[in-house]
Amino acid sequence: METIGAAASRHGLSLHGLVNIRKAYWNLGVAALYSESLKRDESQLSEGGALVVLTGKHTGRSPKDKFITREASTEQDIWWGDVNVGIDEDGFERLYQKVVAYLQGRDVFVQDVYAGADADYRLPVRVVSESAWHALFARNMFIQPGQEALADFMPGFTVLHAPFCHAEPAVDGTNSESFIVVNFARRLVVIGGTVYAGEIKKSIFSILNYLLPERDVLPMHCSANIGPDGDTAIFFGLSGTGKTTLSADGSRSLIGDDEHGWSPKGVFNFEGGCYAKVIRLDPQSEPEIHATTRRFGTVLENVVMDPASGLLDLDDNRHTENTRASYPLDFIPNISADSLGGQPKNIVMLTADAFGVLPPISSLTPDQAMYHFLSGYTARVAGTEKGMGAEPSATFSTCFGAPFMPRHPSVYAKMLGDKMAATGAKCWLVNTGWTGGAYGVGARMKIAYTRAMVRAALSGGLSEAVTARHPEFGLAIPQACPDVPAEVLNPRNTWGDKQAYDLTVRDLTQRFEANFKQFEPYVGATVREAGIRAAA
Repeated sequence: METIGAAASRHGLSLHGLVNIRKAYWNLGVAALYSESLKRDESQLSEGGALVVLTGKHTGRSPKDKFITREASTEQDIWWGDVNVGIDEDGFERLYQKVVAYLQGRDVFVQDVYAGADADYRLPVRVVSESAWHALFARNMFIQPGQEALADFMPGFTVLHAPFCHAEPAVDGTNSESFIVVNFARRLVVIGGTVYAGEIKKSIFSILNYLLPERDVLPMHCSANIGPDGDTAIFFGLSGTGKTTLSADGSRSLIGDDEHGWSPKGVFNFEGGCYAKVIRLDPQSEPEIHATTRRFGTVLENVVMDPASGLLDLDDNRHTENTRASYPLDFIPNISADSLGGQPKNIVMLTADAFGVLPPISSLTPDQAMYHFLSGYTARVAGTEKGMGAEPSATFSTCFGAPFMPRHPSVYAKMLGDKMAATGAKCWLVNTGWTGGAYGVGARMKIAYTRAMVRAALSGGLSEAVTARHPEFGLAIPQACPDVPAEVLNPRNTWGDKQAYDLTVRDLTQRFEANFKQFEPYVGATVREAGIRAAA
């Protein structure tokens, strides 16, 4: 095996069964990974310097192709079901051996990195990929060890990434040719049959979601930032609800945009980079993120580029709505130097309600916070921007990240409730979705209004505001907010057809109530009573 790169660990690839690799490129920097990726025709160079890649038919995660190995050490702790699907140890071994055999005689790119900015809780991770641009993605998304740490780097978990190695479902027990399989006992992840890079980062996030609760750390699918007075805020939300946009605020320092832990010491970022959705990114409303798409070191997934000029078209969704930019955290101008924050003062739960009936901002009691955390509501629209007239569908992703939660949701909800009680953190529900009607009739909430409401909440300006209780949802709605028209704050006032509003509210309350029945046995009476109930 030829080793290339001066930062190879003495704990080599033989740890993972890789002994006949042709060339192993260890911990290459950005320029070298660019060079290798372009030389291998994996990518193209855009005007401005970003690396543009296409991921083929997989332009997002493949949740039905994700498995956890059933083995004695974790069997009793996993929340088995539709989200966490088991595969037996023989099945894992077949896929592992398939990947090892596939990589023999090939070049691989190795990145030794950390997941977790807090040294007390970080996980050493090794990513081994056949692709140079995926190695750059890993370098962007995780945290770089110091040069002195690389020579003796011992991975706590290893990702063996072979995107062009395909499973045989009839033989391997998979649902398709793609597979993402975690084995906690072996400290291994094997990924094959999908080029989408997000599988790498979300596999490690899922692992942290399993490991950290035992250490009194709440893992969170959230962004986080710090105000000028040192106050930390966290933003829960599913894709498309505004986590990245709202946390990248020039008046506050960004801790991170997607994955964090809440420890007894405070909040810390799991990552060293951002993985932002960039479809129709507006340079005026989101200048910091937009600027990253024109920088050397950024990886752009499935963004349309003119091959002759290298010019990007961020508005073109011909490959996918889920176009992405992966870039180091320090590409954002105003960041936390150490990716650490204190105990959160404010918690913001984001939802993009395509039904257009949830208030744009409301304050939650601790019991309501646990209810909405377990619910994890947003709404999606089929055929977004391509086909009008599609009905919005309610999506409930518990803890705002069900696909990444190996333990039962009640474990994370209880931790949230305990930490809120200990710190006195305030919680806000913010609707970044539709107003004045449902999708197709109303309009998306203006980002300027949402920013104004969030800033007022984080500054304390809304804490003493007069509120009115929403009669169906039971939410406390502020009656005034600086820089936001008063009629916007009450969603019913924005609808021309009040009867249609009332019918839509009833529909959504029924959806909330039906979804929460699965969690009722795991929560106390006060949380159940704080929930949304359909009118009799």
